[in-house]
Amino acid sequence: MPSKEIKELRQAGKLEEALTMAKSELEAQPDNIWGKRNISWVYYEYLKKYATEFNCDDFIGILNKLKGLNLLENEVMIFDNAAWQIASIIFKIQKIEPVDYFKINTMFDIVKEFHFTKPSDSYSLLYKSFHKGYQNWSRYLEFSDWWGFENFRPEDYSTEQYNGRQIMALAEQAYIAYSKCLIEGEPLDAYGKQKRIDIDKINSYLPKLDKIIEEYPTYQYPPYFKAKLLLALGEDDNVLKAFLPFAKQKRNDFWVWELMAEIFETDTEMQFACYCKALSLKTREDFIVKTRQNFAELLVSKELYEEAKTEISKIIKTRKKHGWKINNQLSQWITTDWYTNNDTFKDNNILYNKHLKKAEEILFQDVPTEKVVVEFVNRDKKIINFIKSKTYHGFFNYEDLLKKPVIGDILVVRLQPIGKEGFYKALSIEKCTEKDLGDLDIVKPINNVLRRNEGQRFGFIDDVFVSPDLINNHKLNNNDLIDGLALLSFNKKKDAWGWKLIKIN
Repeated sequence: MPSKEIKELRQAGKLEEALTMAKSELEAQPDNIWGKRNISWVYYEYLKKYATEFNCDDFIGILNKLKGLNLLENEVMIFDNAAWQIASIIFKIQKIEPVDYFKINTMFDIVKEFHFTKPSDSYSLLYKSFHKGYQNWSRYLEFSDWWGFENFRPEDYSTEQYNGRQIMALAEQAYIAYSKCLIEGEPLDAYGKQKRIDIDKINSYLPKLDKIIEEYPTYQYPPYFKAKLLLALGEDDNVLKAFLPFAKQKRNDFWVWELMAEIFETDTEMQFACYCKALSLKTREDFIVKTRQNFAELLVSKELYEEAKTEISKIIKTRKKHGWKINNQLSQWITTDWYTNNDTFKDNNILYNKHLKKAEEILFQDVPTEKVVVEFVNRDKKIINFIKSKTYHGFFNYEDLLKKPVIGDILVVRLQPIGKEGFYKALSIEKCTEKDLGDLDIVKPINNVLRRNEGQRFGFIDDVFVSPDLINNHKLNNNDLIDGLALLSFNKKKDAWGWKLIKIN
């Protein structure tokens, strides 16, 4: 068998001679595996040549010849090596606008008949090359289903470094791309103007997405796309629960609140608050024209015409700046009497701020509220020491969440423990009154006389300690009748719990 001679010829770059000899061998024994192997490696050298020259037509021709050999499934070595060349030429095709998707489709139809080692470096690179132009490729879902996301290598689930920049893990990119294509739907015409959402495919895909969300909690975007997919299915009851983990991480991005408004489509008040939150964030104007227009539509429906005109004016200014068309809805609005007869504000920040709290509370509705009492306030550091019970007390930062807290305030809070030193992150804070004490047994109302011995700076009301500060600030005297509130407090000197007066009514 001329295996050695064929190998020497192709390694010397004498491909025509190598091909002639390999063809003669194969024609003499068409079913001989060694003859097929010898010619397949000559074909591989041609693939390298045409990939380097970027000769797509001849490259495809050689792929078809390789396919025609009908090699067995265990003959993976030639295909694993060919994958590098296939990926190389696919990447090159996608660098030229407009992308020639006919050639990409042709190569895919051939390649899906090949046998690859799965998973492997070359197989992942093959995926990466076809994935590169998924946004405009109508067969991306078909390709992904053939390739099989179960074939990602462990390395494909980790971020990469490229030119000093961190690149999202290939697997996360894949799940995002697949989700986007499902949400956009399958084109029903040549121009993609009509699309169909494949409900069955979404339902079969969601468990795979759930697995990724569970196993890779550092991936930020899969929960977002799960929410979008649930919205596409019309499952409003589950979508918020799925979206909340993502929304908490990206709460300062306007489009998170834009999607939140979509989730609350049937609750206009909550939708209103979400748009206020979205527009309150620092965002480039050209990014939020759609968000402003959606909000303006809500404002018009509520007959808040000055506020609506303020939003519309900003939209038109941005569109004119970028040379964008003034769409039909905007054109109709600016011809109405209410638009002509109303003034605009400088901005709608006052309106936004009025509704921010309602929107932000959405993020933490899965965290239970609890009542606590303010034990101490450090105004310089914006820190509150609180107590709920003998076993539950600590401190948190109240900046931007609460104005002018005082000792004795009863707060309804959502808290998240941070570390083990009693520090908590306050997610939401709301003041309530003594009438709302409920089952909070760490405070009690006081109505009795002050006992203060001569020469002592402090005093007692029954078993309740009254500090020198309270006595001085309120100019209290022995036998004064005191109406106030006492709080259970830990005395570090005595290493014991006791009651202290915190408020005088």
